[in-house]
Amino acid sequence: MKHDIGLIGLAVMGQNLVLNMANHGFSVGVYNRTTSTTDEFVNGLSSRDEETVHPGTPDRIDGYHELADLVKNLKTPRRVMIMVKAGKPVDAVIDQLKPLLEKGDIIIDGGNSEYSDTNRRYEELKAEGFRFLGTGVSGGEEGALKGPSIMPGGDEEAWPFVKEIFQTISAKVGPNNDIPCCEWVGEAGAGHYVKMVHNGIEYGDMQLICEAYFLLKHAVGLTNHELYKVFEKWNEEELKSYLVEITRDIFTVKDPETGEDLVDKILDTAKQKGTGKWMSQHALDLGVPTTLITEAVYARCLSGQKEARVRASKVLTGPEVKFDGDKQQFIDDVKWALYASKLVSYAQGYVQLDAAAKEFGWKLNNGNIALLWRGGCIIRSTFLEDIKKAFDKNPELENLLLDDFFKEAIDKAQPSWRRIVSTAATLGLPAPGFAAALTYYDGYRQARLPANLLQAQRDYFGAHTYERVDKPRGETFHTDWIRERKLEQ
Repeated sequence: MKHDIGLIGLAVMGQNLVLNMANHGFSVGVYNRTTSTTDEFVNGLSSRDEETVHPGTPDRIDGYHELADLVKNLKTPRRVMIMVKAGKPVDAVIDQLKPLLEKGDIIIDGGNSEYSDTNRRYEELKAEGFRFLGTGVSGGEEGALKGPSIMPGGDEEAWPFVKEIFQTISAKVGPNNDIPCCEWVGEAGAGHYVKMVHNGIEYGDMQLICEAYFLLKHAVGLTNHELYKVFEKWNEEELKSYLVEITRDIFTVKDPETGEDLVDKILDTAKQKGTGKWMSQHALDLGVPTTLITEAVYARCLSGQKEARVRASKVLTGPEVKFDGDKQQFIDDVKWALYASKLVSYAQGYVQLDAAAKEFGWKLNNGNIALLWRGGCIIRSTFLEDIKKAFDKNPELENLLLDDFFKEAIDKAQPSWRRIVSTAATLGLPAPGFAAALTYYDGYRQARLPANLLQAQRDYFGAHTYERVDKPRGETFHTDWIRERKLEQ
């Protein structure tokens, strides 16, 4: 029997996707460059528990030591999914596959590839007669096994041939848990771009939650048990989400070595895999102010300067951290600051998606993208339904903050949000995410910003010209500022 799909790359994500497919009745051929990894995976299937490997699943998985043998044993058009490290390894696997495949066969990159690489591969493979899909997969190890969020993009002609597999193995949501968190995104690199934006929003969400934790711990002295209770309550209200849920759980875990809370034993240096950085870099290229997500990237960079921060802490001074206000009011204020800032994070993400769609000529359905993120992925949260409603009501909505739901939510949260940002600054506690979100909001709602002076400065020192408020847009002017200044004197 020939396989429904082949998968190359048996790291944890690849293995769990294979198990997910086979558990749902699909036949899968697998290949890994290190043959022992293939053998260990296939031979170990029978010893796994039934929650991980369903009855009959081992019979639907075959391992291959030669890539040519895997390709020979695939149904046509052949569907081959690559789950290897992003960058040159993906290109290397594609180069190995091409001589073995026929025109019309489908190559799927399911890793965390940069969208620009996917754009390039899409064009190159299309010219050679292959159909290429760049597919974002979110949900981590557990999601890959039990149901991830899947964001396919690339050659739309390939979509009908993978749709059943991807939608079957994806997370399910809705009243009857029958709506797949997988739908066609757009051509070329659109799928990986949407995944990149998902990860950027994830960066923002995580940073904001960490700032909430830091303020509650250091401003009002909450213990980890008290933090657990706070996050438990928040996860039953407007902030209900996967990240708030796992944060709650983290506060309950003890270090087996010392018996103390494990979170306090973890070094305060955060790592990153690059997707947040890619989003910030392209935001600059597009000229869109994705400020909160960029600040979250910078916060991770600053955390990495641990030794420098330790040295600085012995030299640089700030105010005494002494909060003498209403403790419960502060906790409530942090909640609403977190909520409002999270709304800004999603709003900025969608503004960048719209800008990228315009740049690359993609036709993205913003409401459907929100549905992809309702289950299986890291940023799943309750108000994704409200995002879908906002775009259903107005598909041309230029910023989520202009939708009635989001406007009312911000209005409700705004007093608390401002108190938290000002209190954090007064106490000398860093809250860059909260501050960046609020600054963006205040800048966005201004009909006039001080950039008029900035343009005057640019024209003064570099003759860069400027536009006028009383003339048609696009018409430019230049002033000899030195001469006019002397004349005025």
